[in-house]
This record gives sequence, C-alpha cells and structure tokens, in this order.
Amino acid sequence: MDIAILAPAAVLVLWSLIMLLWMAGTRFPAMAKSGADLSKAAPGGRGSDLEGVIPDKVNWKSHNYTHLMEQPTLFYATAVILAITGAGHGLNLYLAWAYVVIRIIHSIWQATVNLVNVRFLLFVASTICLLIMAINALWATLF
Repeated sequence: MDIAILAPAAVLVLWSLIMLLWMAGTRFPAMAKSGADLSKAAPGGRGSDLEGVIPDKVNWKSHNYTHLMEQPTLFYATAVILAITGAGHGLNLYLAWAYVVIRIIHSIWQATVNLVNVRFLLFVASTICLLIMAINALWATLF
C-alpha cells in the first residue's frame, strides 16, 4: 500500500470542515440580521431555502461547501484506489496535491470574489488532475 496519497485526501477533508465552519459562522449572523428564525422553519426546510433571504455573498460559502461534497468524492475514491494498488506516489501524488491546492483556491475564490469565469478555470484545472489520476487508477487496477 502506498499511503502518501492519502495525505492530500485528509487535507481536503479538513478543508471541507473548515468551509462548513466558515459557512455556519457567516450564515447564522446573516439569518439573525434578516429575521430568519430556525425555530419557525417549515418541516423539511433546507439551506437552499435561504436563497434570497440572506445576502448572496453569505450563500456563496454554502454553495462551495456543497461543491466540496460532490466531485471530491470521486477524488477520495481515486486516492484510495491508487493507495491500495501501490500507485499513490510520483505523478499521482503530485496530481493529488495539485487537485487539493486548486480546490482550496477554488473555495476561497468562490466564497469571496466568485467571478464565474475564474472559478470555472479552477474547476477545469482540478478536473484535469482528477481525470489523469482516475485513468492511472484504472490502469493500476487492470495491469
């Protein structure tokens, strides 16, 4: 097993939790300021119900947290496959770190500036890293 590649995965897990705290730390004060009251929320309410209730800039953190629960799940699976097959070093390790660094930059950008054209380029760059890793993971399991 080649566990070095699990370090970037662990960093991304920790970053996701930091984004959760950042989201809560900005959302709850914004809810209080807007008069939104959780105790009066309808059953089954969701965070997306706050769209248009609290400022968009506050909701950007929530949007990013949601994004961190989506594509990165493929990254985690790929990192584990590469670790188990002994292919979690060299290029794959560099790609894993690049993926995590780009996702962190993407998070900060989306949570603060959120210009979509730059955010999209960051997303594409991280996806290319993940795509190469996934192809290498497939290769490692087949051969």
